[in-house]
Amino acid sequence: MLYKIPIETSARHIHVSKEDFEKLFGPGRELTFKKELSQPGQFLSGESLMVKGPRGTFERVSILGPFRNETQVELSLTDTRYTGIEGVIRQSGHTKGTPGCELIGEYGSITLDHGVIVAKRHIHMTPEESLQMGVRDNDNVCVITKSFERAMIFADVVVRVHPDFRLAMHVDTDEANAFSGDDNPYGMIVKLFDNRSYDMTMWMDELEQGIYR
Repeated sequence: MLYKIPIETSARHIHVSKEDFEKLFGPGRELTFKKELSQPGQFLSGESLMVKGPRGTFERVSILGPFRNETQVELSLTDTRYTGIEGVIRQSGHTKGTPGCELIGEYGSITLDHGVIVAKRHIHMTPEESLQMGVRDNDNVCVITKSFERAMIFADVVVRVHPDFRLAMHVDTDEANAFSGDDNPYGMIVKLFDNRSYDMTMWMDELEQGIYR
């Protein structure tokens, strides 16, 4: 059975720890709720920060709640080039060895020595949906998009499975601009090579070696 997966665009944003938030907005301050997001328990807060890199600055970058254990800044590759921050593609939460930046708030500022990532495109789904689609947590899959005159296939889309997730594929603004012409774009997982998910980088390496499947 093929599942239509809604595709949502994730613009630049920040996740903050409670400790860092108080340094930026003052002791005892809490995130204020502004808008519920598609994933259960996630929300857009009323607070924002300035993100400063070696060459450029973004003002009023949204903070998403709730608090996390570690502060993380998510930018697109275009954003990293503008700010002069190295663009490192990672899954959310995998921040070891990533670049940092300066964050400036109403009360103070902090300098991160790591935590800036370009989020790897991914699909949120429940365990039941993963069974029905024949994929597992952390699988890399290909997704073909349905959109006005700009359909394409995204490779190396990581599957993320959790009981609390709602089915959705998340891409950044660069990726969305490459294909999306519809208000409600969607995609479907494409299985290659005997109906298996496949690592596209491995496939390219094999093609360069003259190996054809």
